[in-house]
Amino acid sequence: MTRPAATLLKLDAAAAHRDCFVRLQNVDKVYAGRGGGLKAVDNVSLDLHDGEFLAIVGPSGCGKSTLMMMVAGLSPVSAGEITIRAQNVTGPYTDVGVVFQRDALLEWRTVLDNVLLQIDVRRLRRADYEKAAYTLLERVGLAGFEKSYPWELSGGMRQRVSLCRALIHNPSLLLMDEPFGALDALTREQMNLDLQKIWIDTRKTMLFITHSIWEAIFLADHVIVMTPRPGRIAAVIKIDLPRPRRLAVRETAQFGHYAAMVREQFQAFGLLKES
Repeated sequence: MTRPAATLLKLDAAAAHRDCFVRLQNVDKVYAGRGGGLKAVDNVSLDLHDGEFLAIVGPSGCGKSTLMMMVAGLSPVSAGEITIRAQNVTGPYTDVGVVFQRDALLEWRTVLDNVLLQIDVRRLRRADYEKAAYTLLERVGLAGFEKSYPWELSGGMRQRVSLCRALIHNPSLLLMDEPFGALDALTREQMNLDLQKIWIDTRKTMLFITHSIWEAIFLADHVIVMTPRPGRIAAVIKIDLPRPRRLAVRETAQFGHYAAMVREQFQAFGLLKES
């Protein structure tokens, strides 16, 4: 049987910049502290193209979440540059939706009010977005729960509300930081299917942080593998699997080959030891 094709690319400055939406160039992040500070991210350069789904995997503490926060403009770079649509990121970026591992819903607001929270915060006309809120909730299987409160929902339902809240203003960029990590296995699988459908329907540019190798491969066009702290890019793996992807694709030889490529990187770091 012929070994399935896969591509392992070391990121390089000559990589194609076509349709570049987000660009990181030689980005460092150092947190001040006793003993000279802690370097979380070291010399990271990457391009995220318009409409691309990019996943980042790496060990805990390697700077994955820090990268996302810097892209969102919520944390400044220590060195290097981040641009979105060729404009320097110097503060919070507004055309973005962010989903964190914890849903951070407001317990005293209904599901609908939580989805519309940033519409209220931005002082936009609420009536212009209510129809979109109902549509989003229906898309993720929450039709009929608009008047429920967060404490009445399961963990998976709460995270669906969080996803709708991130999408309500129709951002062109969606940042997701381990959004399904706290969910049970079955709910997590369904959330991956739901997110894939949303991406196929909208083609939003997505940056997805995860510890799960299979989740990254299942969802992404490219998987970035990070080294232990300070986080550097070890490899970029192009995922050549047809869409829409069904869960059964994880049982194929090609999927297994991609997973082995990621695990080989972790073994090279000494993070996986079989004996």
